[in-house]
Amino acid sequence: MSREASEIPRIFVYHARQCDPKKCTALKLKRHGFVRIVYRLDRLPRGAVVLNPLSEKALSPADRDRALSKGLVALDCSWARIRDVLPSSLGRWSRCLPYLVAANPVNYGLPTKLSTVEALSAALYIMGFKEPAERLLSIFKWGPTFISLNREFLDEYSRAKDSRGVVRIQERFIRSGVRS
Repeated sequence: MSREASEIPRIFVYHARQCDPKKCTALKLKRHGFVRIVYRLDRLPRGAVVLNPLSEKALSPADRDRALSKGLVALDCSWARIRDVLPSSLGRWSRCLPYLVAANPVNYGLPTKLSTVEALSAALYIMGFKEPAERLLSIFKWGPTFISLNREFLDEYSRAKDSRGVVRIQERFIRSGVRS
């Protein structure tokens, strides 16, 4: 068994109950046993890496060990109302994802409009858990398209040393006129 297969972060999703349960990628991930859903922020593991679009620090491969030891958290809530749902700070381990393009049917082709499964898969991929990232996406018809749309971005981000490196790569992509 490879190191990657034996070491995968525990994944948690804070679910704000703001979406259609039939279309919710987080709930489907739960049904397949990939994530643990929590409905209160105080139920999230302390010190976990939290995917938070309001964070000023980008997720990077440097977050791998923290995610392995404390877990990885996604926030499943309406981004239009995120400031109402979340406290001003979710701790020092909040991380935003860099520039990526959505493949989900609702936001296909739009930059930064990722579903929960896309966000989790991107985070896993960037931190070096490529096979688990692809496994999460595999339960959605459109899932593998996310990796193919973003492979260049994801591969580059996964080679960065730290958050600053990810931001430099993102800036280079944006300056070069990436697709949107």
